[in-house]
Amino acid sequence: MSRTEYTSSPVQEDLKQAVAVLKKGGLILYPTDTVWGIGCDATNSAAVRQVYALKGRDDHKALITLVGDIGMLERVVNDVPDVAYNLIEYSERPLTIVYDKGINVAPELMGDDGTLGVRVTREEFSSRLCRMLGRPLVSTSANISGEPSPRVFSEISEEIRGGVDYICASRRDENVPSLPSTVMRLCGNGEFKVLRP
Repeated sequence: MSRTEYTSSPVQEDLKQAVAVLKKGGLILYPTDTVWGIGCDATNSAAVRQVYALKGRDDHKALITLVGDIGMLERVVNDVPDVAYNLIEYSERPLTIVYDKGINVAPELMGDDGTLGVRVTREEFSSRLCRMLGRPLVSTSANISGEPSPRVFSEISEEIRGGVDYICASRRDENVPSLPSTVMRLCGNGEFKVLRP
């Protein structure tokens, strides 16, 4: 009787290759809970600077940090206000919250005042990617700064595709347009305001 060969799933292999690139300080294109994103290890300053360079984005415009679960959120924000947990749990759309004080990430990701925009992804691929890496990811739309954000993979420009070290295979064929996240500023006293509906 021949032996059955067990191989990892295409998604698992995709995740492993993406993580290997991220650990070496590389850039990836990957599907998120919103639009396709340019990503890198959010703790690696050199990689974050490469993302800014690829997008042609001013480095004073902070980038979003993506985390795979609440535990990872608590490792990158100095003090998560209680109201944040409810906002994350009950938000119907992906929600990016700008917190007072970011920690344990590349300083280039934070605003001049130390604020940090973080989103807890509920989408399976990006969540698994964060957890496998064991660190937060940069998540910024896969476009040159000032140009429209691609709503599906096929809208990503050749310039962006050619500027990353790995392009994830998962979810490339999906044609349902995605929207950016809602962005909310949350202060330590529990007050908040919507920056992007």
